[in-house]
Amino acid sequence: MMVKEELKKLGIRYTVLDLGMVEIFEEITDRQREQLKINLLKSGLELMDDKKSILIEKIKNVIIEMIHYSDELPKTNHSEYISNKLGYDYTYLANIFSEVKGITIQQFIIIHKIERVKELILYDELNLTEISYKLNYSSVAYLSNQFKRITGLSPSFYKQLKGKRSGNLENV
Repeated sequence: MMVKEELKKLGIRYTVLDLGMVEIFEEITDRQREQLKINLLKSGLELMDDKKSILIEKIKNVIIEMIHYSDELPKTNHSEYISNKLGYDYTYLANIFSEVKGITIQQFIIIHKIERVKELILYDELNLTEISYKLNYSSVAYLSNQFKRITGLSPSFYKQLKGKRSGNLENV
C-alpha cells in the first residue's frame, strides 16, 4: 500500500505491483528515482533497480515460497523448478546467485530446509519420518546428518532443548 502511495505522490505510473515488484510504465527521472529511494527507505523498504539484485530476490522468494509456504515440495529437482518458475537457465541463475550471495543456491536451499525442519519439530505435529518425507529427504538419517551439520545438534536434542526452554517459560 505505501509503495502505491509513494509512486502516486511522485507521479510515476506503474503497471504491476505484486510481491514487492513494480513494473514502471515509463522512464523516470533521476530525481524521481532518488526521491522514491529516500521515501521507501523511510518505510524500511529498499529500491532495487539493478537487474542482478532483482533476480537474486526473485530466486530467494521462489525458494522460500517452495520450502516454507507449500504443503509439499515439488517432485522435480530444485534446479528445474527454479528455472521453470523464473524462466531462466539454471546455470545462469546459479552463477549470479553465487557471485552476489557468496553461497550456492543449493546451500541456500539446505539452510531453509533446515529452518523448516526446526519449525516442524517445534510444531510437534509430525515425526521425523513424516518431516523427511514432506521435505523430500531420501531418508531420516540423511535429514538428521544434514540437520546436525548445519545446527551442530541432532534433531531429537534440538527438540529436547526447545521443549525445556518453553517449559521454563511456563513456570515463570
